Amino acid sequence: MIGAPGANPLGRNVNGMALESKSAGMGSGPFVTGLVCFIAAVGFAFDIYELLMLPLIVRPALMELGDVRPGTPEFTMWFSLLFYVPAAAGGLIGLLGGYLTDRLGRRRVLTWSILLYAFGAFAAGYSTNLIMLLLFRCLVFAGVCVEFVAAIAWLAELFPDRRRREIVLGFTQAFSSLGGLMVALAAGIATAWSAGRPAELLFGITIPAYALPEIRLPAFLAFLGEIKNPHADWRYTLMSGLIPALPLVVIRPFLPESPLWKRKREEGTLRRPSISDLFARDLRRTTVITTLMFTCSFAAAFGAIQQMQQIVPGLPDVRAEVDAAVADRFPESRRGALRAALEAEGRSDESIRGAIEAEIRKIAGPIEQGHAAHVTKTQEIGGLAGRFTLALLVTFLAVNGRLLRFFVVPGLVVMPIVFAYSGTRDVNSLEVGMFFAGFLTVGQFSFWGNYLPHAYPMRLRGTGESFAANIGGRLIGTCFAGITQWIAFFLPLDAPYATKVAYTAAGIAFTVYLVNFVASFRLPDPRGDAAD
Repeated sequence: MIGAPGANPLGRNVNGMALESKSAGMGSGPFVTGLVCFIAAVGFAFDIYELLMLPLIVRPALMELGDVRPGTPEFTMWFSLLFYVPAAAGGLIGLLGGYLTDRLGRRRVLTWSILLYAFGAFAAGYSTNLIMLLLFRCLVFAGVCVEFVAAIAWLAELFPDRRRREIVLGFTQAFSSLGGLMVALAAGIATAWSAGRPAELLFGITIPAYALPEIRLPAFLAFLGEIKNPHADWRYTLMSGLIPALPLVVIRPFLPESPLWKRKREEGTLRRPSISDLFARDLRRTTVITTLMFTCSFAAAFGAIQQMQQIVPGLPDVRAEVDAAVADRFPESRRGALRAALEAEGRSDESIRGAIEAEIRKIAGPIEQGHAAHVTKTQEIGGLAGRFTLALLVTFLAVNGRLLRFFVVPGLVVMPIVFAYSGTRDVNSLEVGMFFAGFLTVGQFSFWGNYLPHAYPMRLRGTGESFAANIGGRLIGTCFAGITQWIAFFLPLDAPYATKVAYTAAGIAFTVYLVNFVASFRLPDPRGDAAD
């Protein structure tokens, strides 16, 4: 019997209360248990940390690297590419990663996936053009897509007791939203420090200003181009993604492999995984429904919530603050002087307009990014609350469609109000609304982390999870970031572009929540013990 004394090299009893690893050479159960939960929590936290960097930095990055402005076809095209191409690449590579998780082991794939996305995020900070940024974001997405699948399968098999397993999966996934809060704080710190100001954290706490070093390419990489703004806040935000690799380097030797996977591999009873098996008669409905619903969960996040950074600059009070700051720090007299100086140099009218716009953006950018980062903090606090609520619910309730409707039903009402009303009113109203949007949407992701290990047998666990999460979520669901932008661009409405984005996000959110509500009644009940 799985979990019986002596059957599990990581557990001494059926309740899994002591975790030991012969392979890791550790005899202390609680010590290894703590390492396992710590590295899983770090991985989940920085999964979201890396993904949510892009919505925070895409606007200033496009304006610096590509000299494109919001509301133009070029901005919409590159915005869509930066969201969708890495997601598509990550989805496809993530599907391969799920297969390799079933073939090579959970721990090995988990480790390399974290190192991959940490390197990609750090290197992206040195981007000198949009192609370079796009390529490194593909590496980040690939690592994140593989890590989620490997970590879920790993945790599900390390804890044989069902209740203990659900608690571990639920609470370690809750750290994902902590990662979202961390990246919002990191972006706020980078924005403040790059402008020489103290950085505001939470609850009125601030940290003193700090002079960040310039970001320059080494001389031997000069052929890649020149970094125009070596103190750009978005570059510092990207480079902070290196952090998760640091504890992993130290802890990696102590991490145990999945005892169930390892035992079957050593016994020669581990069958080769196959994607076609996901569509066998007994698994077809599970694969189709989970992929559809995972798509909708991601669509709500990327098609609505992650559009918030494009919505904030259009809020009336934010526009008023920007106008006042520009009038004070770059008045018409200074514009005229700059225009005259550039004309004397023989610069073209287009070049002069670009130079003036660049000076205005230096003033407007930190204000807009500061408000966006603050709203993101509130949304991530809501997401954190949603994940912890799910973690508490799974200790008492079965992980099935009824549990998911706890989040989906209120969202049918809340999400359209948040974006169509709060997203066009003022920043304070949007902050309140984004707390509830984060609670209801992000809580669904923890649900999938608890549900998917029960949906497939062990030999197909990584492959099945990867198909739903990476093909449904990352490959299809994230394309809604671009869909929202394109619909907003062509929306026949006489309103500012940011307002169009807000209304489009409201429609997208309502639609995908409705699909998930209907599909939840067809979601198969879990197959049984995740150790099966």
